[in-house]
Amino acid sequence: MALQYRITKRANNIKENSEIYIMQAIHTGVIDTDELSEIISSESSLSEADIKAVLISLGKKMQFYLQQGKIIDLDHIGKFKMGFQCKATNDPKNLKSPQSIQKFHINYQPTAKMKKFLKQGVPVLKEA
Repeated sequence: MALQYRITKRANNIKENSEIYIMQAIHTGVIDTDELSEIISSESSLSEADIKAVLISLGKKMQFYLQQGKIIDLDHIGKFKMGFQCKATNDPKNLKSPQSIQKFHINYQPTAKMKKFLKQGVPVLKEA
């Protein structure tokens, strides 16, 4: 199945009073842990409960190790690492933790195989 898109009008922030059009990917739903566990279970000898337990544990362990500054390398998926945004200042003495940190985020770097998949592209289809 193809990835669907729509054409969307946006304001052009560079040129005042002008509009631009972009193609925007349409997401057609969410696959949650229950559904993912069921699908993987039907393709393997593991039970749905076993797979769900592993996925839940993976999420908890990722939080634990990311908080410690570890990079998590999931061989067929990619690497995850924690980062944050902070306020800029002219004097380094003004930077204090946690007051200077504005928000935390997770960086994702796909594997070479995943990058190749993205580079090749996927079929796209304009929404009906």
